[in-house]
Amino acid sequence: MQEEFISISISHFEELLQLEKFFEYSQDLLCIATFDGFFKKINPAVSKVLGYSEEELYANRIMKFVHPEDVENTVLFRVGMITGYSLYNHENRYITKSGEIVWLSWTSIPIESNKCVFAIAKVITDKKKIEQERNALLDSISVVNQELKHFTRISSHDLRSPVNNILSIFDLLDISKITDPDTLELINLLKSTTHQLHQTLETYINELIRKDNEFKQPKNELNLEIELKSVVETISSLVMKSHTEIVVDFSAFKIIRFNKVFLDSILLNLITNAIKYASPDRHPLIHIKTSIKDNSRQLIIADNGLGIDLEKVKGKIFGLNQTFHRHVDSKGLGLYLVKTHINAMGGEIEVESEVGKGTTFIISFKD
Repeated sequence: MQEEFISISISHFEELLQLEKFFEYSQDLLCIATFDGFFKKINPAVSKVLGYSEEELYANRIMKFVHPEDVENTVLFRVGMITGYSLYNHENRYITKSGEIVWLSWTSIPIESNKCVFAIAKVITDKKKIEQERNALLDSISVVNQELKHFTRISSHDLRSPVNNILSIFDLLDISKITDPDTLELINLLKSTTHQLHQTLETYINELIRKDNEFKQPKNELNLEIELKSVVETISSLVMKSHTEIVVDFSAFKIIRFNKVFLDSILLNLITNAIKYASPDRHPLIHIKTSIKDNSRQLIIADNGLGIDLEKVKGKIFGLNQTFHRHVDSKGLGLYLVKTHINAMGGEIEVESEVGKGTTFIISFKD
């Protein structure tokens, strides 16, 4: 009986020894943590990855090593574990002793009877870098795709005008005076080909519009103060150099549902236009405010610049390639993009202007 007991004890000791070796040599981070947030036992991989000695790791709360931006979320999950919930594939960032950021993926199981948590973590820093590179690539592809779509719209629009002009010339042409049959046949062929080109352009433009309607741009909850601050920061040198003053009043409302890229583009275009076409007699002054009128939420951007003769332009202000002042940077695309972005979001834009006094743009949002 005694020999059997000794045999069992030796066998149990060997199993414990194997477990200890597994704990010691594992490349994953293995740890036992107390409910009050301290490491109780760790394997060498924890010290190796984080760069701290075992004494430093045992002496400090675990949250000291967690990335500040992940502390709040990590605390919430730890509270959940204390109440009995296991944690699977929880990702957060730790900061090593050298200041590097390490991404870890945790599986943690609470043991209520011992008031502790058994946890395993895998280092996924390389995986996160690949994900970030992939997301950056997807964002870049998306931008390029949008630029290509925009270029296609512009090209189609630009081609449509000269084609229409050619068709108008054909309508004015008196072919009854042409006696040479070969010349007459050539003119008819050119006319037929031009009609086909016109039809192709119309079909192509209609297809672009149809696809745009199918794939609506996403809307997000946006804070106008934050978005305006971000835009102004990108052109801070221009604002300072031109001595531009921007007066803001978002007391009516600050939050809108809109596409972030579109909103930033609208603000950027209207602000830079106000600076570009400033009156030589005074520094640019731009008023940006929100208003609610007839149950419609409006963003109003007004400047004290050169102004536009609206009677003279006769509704062409938002047209492509339309310019109303002589300026080296005038391309006739800014206001066209502004209206395109607003229309894509289901909104509307109006303009009020007086030569020599300034221009006001009123954007109405559709929630």
